[in-house]
Amino acid sequence: MSSGEEQRALTPAERKAWRALYEAHGLVTRRIENDLHAAGVGSLSDYAVLYVLYEAPEKRVRLAELADAAMLSRSGMTRLVDRLEAGGYLKREPYPDDKRGTLAVLTDAGVEELRRIWAIYSAGIARHFATQISETEAETITGAFRRVVGALAHSSAGA
Repeated sequence: MSSGEEQRALTPAERKAWRALYEAHGLVTRRIENDLHAAGVGSLSDYAVLYVLYEAPEKRVRLAELADAAMLSRSGMTRLVDRLEAGGYLKREPYPDDKRGTLAVLTDAGVEELRRIWAIYSAGIARHFATQISETEAETITGAFRRVVGALAHSSAGA
């Protein structure tokens, strides 16, 4: 919080909404991770990295930017990238304009793993989350969280 911002107390409804989000996210992601493990495919973290690479121009991202783009901690990113590289799902290449930098590049095997993970992941979302909400509630949730993401993505506070 910057020195110019005032802290305000949360309303009871805001506290309940946050707690519901926190609990739902934890429970749903735990169930989906269990589903992925049982299916013998990669984890949600694997999916996050592979998806960022899949969506990136030329399917490559600078390693220094990958953790932020995948919304993962930087501390475990090196081990995760090492594991994905060992599996043949990505490869490292020198950054063309800065030899000190390294790019992570998605391989064809990485695209296939992304698809295998997504098949289980999307089924888990449907089973553990979507069956509990209506289409109208889904639209309301999306609108609310898009506003939160928009506000935080365009501010440097809390980065």
